[in-house]
Amino acid sequence: MKRLLLFFLLTIASCWIQAQEKATVTGRVVDVNRKPLPLVNIALMGLPTGTVTNDQGRYEMKVSPNTTYTLVFSFIGYKTVTEKINLKPGEKKEINRTLIMSTTELNGLDVKDNRINRGSNLIKINPKTATLIPSVSGGGVEALVKTMPGVASNNELSSQYSVRGGNFDENLVYVNDIEIYRPFLVRSGQQEGLSFLNSDLVSSIQFSAGGFDAKYGEKMSSVLDITYKKPTETAGSITLSLLGASAHLEGAADSGRLNYLIGIRQKSNQYVLNSLQTKGEYKPSFTDLQSYVNYSLSKKFEISFLGNYARNLYRVVPQDRETAFGTMLEAYQFKVYFEGQEKDMFENYLGAVTLTYRPYSRVSLKLITSGFRTVETETFDILGQYYLSRLETNWGNDNFGQPVEPIGVGSYLNHARNKLDARVFNIEQRGAYETPNKFLQWGFKVQHEQIIDKLREWTLIDSAGYTLPHPNDSAGYTNPSVQPYDSLTLQDVTRAKHDVSSMRYNGFIQNTWTLNTDSTRMSVTAGIRASYWDLNKQFLFGPRISMSFKPNWKKDIIFRLSTGVYHQPPFYRELRNYSGELNTKLKAQSSYQIVAGSDWDFLAWKRPFKFVTEVYYKYLDNLVSYEVDNVRIRYSGKNDAVGYAVGIDFRVNGDFVKGAESWASLSIMQTRENIKGDYYYTADSVKVEPGFLPRPTDQRVNFNLFFQDFLPKNPTYKMHLNLVFGSSLRFGPPRSPQYLHTYKIPPYKRVDIGFSKQIKGEGSKVSAKSPLRYFKQIWISAEIFNLLQISNTISYFWVSDITGRQYAIPNYLTPRQLNIKIYAQF
Repeated sequence: MKRLLLFFLLTIASCWIQAQEKATVTGRVVDVNRKPLPLVNIALMGLPTGTVTNDQGRYEMKVSPNTTYTLVFSFIGYKTVTEKINLKPGEKKEINRTLIMSTTELNGLDVKDNRINRGSNLIKINPKTATLIPSVSGGGVEALVKTMPGVASNNELSSQYSVRGGNFDENLVYVNDIEIYRPFLVRSGQQEGLSFLNSDLVSSIQFSAGGFDAKYGEKMSSVLDITYKKPTETAGSITLSLLGASAHLEGAADSGRLNYLIGIRQKSNQYVLNSLQTKGEYKPSFTDLQSYVNYSLSKKFEISFLGNYARNLYRVVPQDRETAFGTMLEAYQFKVYFEGQEKDMFENYLGAVTLTYRPYSRVSLKLITSGFRTVETETFDILGQYYLSRLETNWGNDNFGQPVEPIGVGSYLNHARNKLDARVFNIEQRGAYETPNKFLQWGFKVQHEQIIDKLREWTLIDSAGYTLPHPNDSAGYTNPSVQPYDSLTLQDVTRAKHDVSSMRYNGFIQNTWTLNTDSTRMSVTAGIRASYWDLNKQFLFGPRISMSFKPNWKKDIIFRLSTGVYHQPPFYRELRNYSGELNTKLKAQSSYQIVAGSDWDFLAWKRPFKFVTEVYYKYLDNLVSYEVDNVRIRYSGKNDAVGYAVGIDFRVNGDFVKGAESWASLSIMQTRENIKGDYYYTADSVKVEPGFLPRPTDQRVNFNLFFQDFLPKNPTYKMHLNLVFGSSLRFGPPRSPQYLHTYKIPPYKRVDIGFSKQIKGEGSKVSAKSPLRYFKQIWISAEIFNLLQISNTISYFWVSDITGRQYAIPNYLTPRQLNIKIYAQF
């Protein structure tokens, strides 16, 4: 005991002596306005130790004496500063520093936050968070958009989303003023592959959930406006994960006159698909190559090129599937054994050239030409033999949870040979003229479309040896009016061959007026949009106006109001009905919108926050009714409904944790439609007209949370959390009228979380021979998808017995999964 006590005292003494011999570095970090900067990283180059500044911008750190260190001051958005030190034992040195904001100078471009001056209701999203948010689909930009107010998505495997009661086809996407199209034949998130947007190339993301300006095209729900980078120096990045890989290279040449971006992505979600209910041999391969090149011919002329090639290949040989469903008192098991395979391929090509001419500093003229082609094939022959059984629900029984009673035995055969070849070519002229209080914009576009479509698909269902629907028997006698017993009746038969060629013409003009006085700031944007399509011979005219008003109050509040008419002329998908027939006389769907909102910037816990509120009402006319299965939308091909959407959106964003922006969004919405000529008779032969019924996208409540955090003493450890909740959606048996869609899909609930560690930063010290010397920073991340292991339902598979009773078998989405990702920037 004496020896232990002596050892303990000597250890304490030596630690105390060593602590006394330490030197101390202290000081204060401010910006150019002498304001303190909290959470500035202060590290010793090449060592893992460090600290951060407090609310007053002060810091203090212990260092070993008689050793030369390089002190590194770094903060996001500011230039990194270094300082060499070598202190004596017990010395305390004060080092104060002023950090200067890092800026990127672009030729002829001055980027400002002109939200009040332009009167726009676009939400600006930080593109850096696109690489941080955990996402199964790999679409960082779309994953961020899904967290915005008014946006709903119930499928983590897909980049598609619906906005304020609309469907996937009602959303506009632009990249550098060029419209982007989504695939036609994709029917599930597993097939979708990579979206067009490459987050490594993005410099600006703007999103509007409704009430957008006339300069944006013919869609009813939303607009996503993306701008790609214009780099001024050579840089790049590499990302590797269990879901695929990506790399990009950017740079400038010829004294900054030439700017270029090149990005390549390869994705294989085989790791995720192997966790689905349907077991089998999955072989997906999704590849994408993009480039953006900009060259300044002179001070007035500039030319740019945007190119993209994407090849999404999806192949699966299913083996079996087992699904348990029902309630605690009535539980079932669905077991299927498969034969056959599915092979789909989607190839997309896009090329666009933009010529920009600035004759004067206030005038900008653009000539944009672009071509898009998609070649899509979908082939499958899959035979499924299923067994439907009741499960034992008595807890006290030895067979609890086991099949005890067969309910149905049958098989089904799905067949498809579909091919689509779509080509879109257009030429557009855009212009802008700016004065101190006005901003005039205009544009006119001519577009040619040619779509060649060959459809051949059907389903054969056999239950207990009987084909459904069951044909009439004629055994023992001959009756021409009775269908022979041995004939087969197919379901969901689609046989069509179409070649459609058409021209579209559309244009817009809009102007923005700004008024600034001592008491108020006001902005008004008014414009009109017109279009004509020679296929349905319809001319459309839609005025739009938006206003923003900022009173001279102590509270920093902006009030916004926008209204307008939004027409959506049909594209090929809307023309085609359930059986594959085209209705070339189909008219445009229309949305009459009014949106009122406010933006409140405030301080909480001495940190900046923004609270955004929007309330809206949309009257919908000439609607084309549809049904949704997974991500596949099938239209009726008729203007057979009217409807409405009404709701309110909330969003709060800011530094919930100092130095890390997070946000939460809440949306409450109702959307309904009245299908014309829809009625049924009761058992008493009373005719009933259902009236307004919930639309397929009627999701009453949506809540999204994106939260970031890091260790206060070591900000190289970070955490990113994405939480999603969406209330129930209605559904019903296939090929049934909408008034029979009385069932509800369970609410969508999901939590994804990611943990990151910075292996190397810009101030890290490495040896001259180390391969890490070529990288500015390296991060390694561990992402856990579906953290709470919730079985979310995306759709249902229906089976019937010979009595006609139908059973809805849920198709579940992905379970809990782990993904490892490495990100390196050079």
